[in-house]
Amino acid sequence: MPTIGFHASHEQISPGQLLKDVQHAEQAGFDAAMCSDHIEPWSARQGHSGFAWSWLGAALATTSLKFGVVTAPGQRYHPAIIAHASATLASMFPGRFWLAPGSGENMNEHVTGDAWPPKETRQQRLEECVDIIRRLHRGGEVTHHGLVTVEQARIWDVPDPAPQLIAPAISVDTARRAAGWADGLVTVNQPAEKLKDMLAAYRDHGGRGKAVLQVHLSWAPREQEAVAVAMDQWRTNTFAPPVPWDLPTAGHFDGVSAHIGEDQVRKSVNVSASLHQHAEWLAGYADLGFDELYLHFVGQDQAPFIDAFAADVLPQLRPKPLLWSPVQESPAPESAVKESTP
Repeated sequence: MPTIGFHASHEQISPGQLLKDVQHAEQAGFDAAMCSDHIEPWSARQGHSGFAWSWLGAALATTSLKFGVVTAPGQRYHPAIIAHASATLASMFPGRFWLAPGSGENMNEHVTGDAWPPKETRQQRLEECVDIIRRLHRGGEVTHHGLVTVEQARIWDVPDPAPQLIAPAISVDTARRAAGWADGLVTVNQPAEKLKDMLAAYRDHGGRGKAVLQVHLSWAPREQEAVAVAMDQWRTNTFAPPVPWDLPTAGHFDGVSAHIGEDQVRKSVNVSASLHQHAEWLAGYADLGFDELYLHFVGQDQAPFIDAFAADVLPQLRPKPLLWSPVQESPAPESAVKESTP
């Protein structure tokens, strides 16, 4: 049975409301939660972008869920800062926190004013950062001169256990390359054959740990309402790389997505008014080999989604409890009762 988690979308919901939403999700029966670390939303219509690291401390302290965060060391964040932040959370909440360090997106990283490097350079920088973070999590003093520079850094509160470093990947090539360093793999819903190829590339090259899938979905009691939500909130997220890596602001994403239609949105978002259909889609992802599914309802009002999926979808993804009936023992013969009576 896969872990069924809640994706907390900082780009779409204010931090205070999102904290209430994740608490609601736990009460409703979701098993875990994850989020992405953004400073810019994907669209002005989304209109939010709380600081994930502050929010994670509050979320971990006010729920008992496990949490993950997708983040990008190397430009906006120095890797020693990511090591420090993640070590502190892992020390306070042992075994409940993982992070997915990725190569980043210009929309978040351009704020430093530094040039946005090409993909291969970003990938090399990420791998340097992963090595630095791991060494710091082990308590060592780190000096490093490469695509990033570290001078005599040390984490004094060493986490035990250290948080897992899960590789975020969208392509087969990235999944294959991550197999050499990652404690697991996380991606987003894509066609089944693409997901199979990604999992195979990761596992066949020695990739260990859990396979995690973030599932973008839109549900409402009426199909057209579900479509309208997806079109309004997520049509800026329908482009293949390198577009999502390289555009700098929400305004640019809104501009290039102005003419995106329903058919293209449905390729990125599972849209249906049928809860049974959503349960079938999710069961299919689990059958591919994903250990954890994080459900991202792409609307901004999370409560109806949480309640509906808790009532009608989560139970379909979990094994049915065995019905227990006590064995009825035959009563002892009356003569035996009399013989045993003093």
